[in-house]
Amino acid sequence: MKILNLSLEKSILNNFLAEIRDAEIQRDSMRFRKNIERISEIMAYETSKELDYADRRVTTPLGEATHQTPTDNIVLATLLRAGLPMHEAFLSVYDKAENAFVSAYRKYSSNTEFEIEIEYLAAPSLKGKTLILVDPMLATGRSMLLGYKALQSHGEPSKIILASIIASRQAVEYIEKNFPSEKTSLYCAAIDPKINEHSYIVPGLGDAGDLCFGEKL
Repeated sequence: MKILNLSLEKSILNNFLAEIRDAEIQRDSMRFRKNIERISEIMAYETSKELDYADRRVTTPLGEATHQTPTDNIVLATLLRAGLPMHEAFLSVYDKAENAFVSAYRKYSSNTEFEIEIEYLAAPSLKGKTLILVDPMLATGRSMLLGYKALQSHGEPSKIILASIIASRQAVEYIEKNFPSEKTSLYCAAIDPKINEHSYIVPGLGDAGDLCFGEKL
């Protein structure tokens, strides 16, 4: 499986990562969402390197030009609700993509014990297509895997591209173990060393859904 940590390279991406982690800047939810979108647009560009391309001739007012353009049939899928700003940014790049949505949430049985519940799925056929599945925080990897398994009910994609803004090392290892390695790539803006007893990424940034849309009961 191909695994990329984009923060290891020097780029403007790291400035946006620093801002979404900053507890003071996080107080501005609009700025937080905008930075999620900025990071996601950069990540969408990076993931486009996984696609297949063919020559396309176009006619300009002064002549003709040839460019290599993607040939993949893309389904862009998102885990609700935290993934919505990320989905919007990816869609601005992959503007011809079909779209899929999966709800996944933590159902707690104690202060620290929980199961991931899937309650909603809307998706086109995935058979033979390129699935891009995005979720901003990859803490344990369980939500991503269950979301993928739910999407499989709509067909088996030929290529899987996973994108997460911040992942834990544990989640990366879980994804590597449980996804089909021969056709899966995982793109992370940053990979953090661990999760705490509540399965939140450390240092992470907190709850991305709450920071985007407000606290939930």
